[in-house]
Amino acid sequence: MKFNSRSDQPKGGLVYSTEVGRTCPTCRNALAQCSCKQAAQANKLGDGQVRVSLQTKGRGGKSVTVIKGLPLDAIALAALGKQLRTACGSGGTVKDGVIEIQGDHCDKMVENLKGQGFQVKKA
Repeated sequence: MKFNSRSDQPKGGLVYSTEVGRTCPTCRNALAQCSCKQAAQANKLGDGQVRVSLQTKGRGGKSVTVIKGLPLDAIALAALGKQLRTACGSGGTVKDGVIEIQGDHCDKMVENLKGQGFQVKKA
């Protein structure tokens, strides 16, 4: 049996069973009943305090409005990102639970998100 150098747990694990199909290597349950992924999704949903900020670092001097801390899942976050980009008339993306919109639209985003019922803080 191989051991991982970072811990004493065996490397790898059961990933498929003929009884239940694909299984999670961490909790060894079927993927439909996986408890570790559900706990991870609950932690990713943000803290409820939405922060809107302007960033220029690492972007070649271009400014980007960044929206963090939205308590939404990935599908709802992508839909909200599209709605906000359309309201600004500019491009952007949704990455790792963060909405990025090209340009300086902080004030417009704060008003729009407050109108949708979020607690917004300009950071």
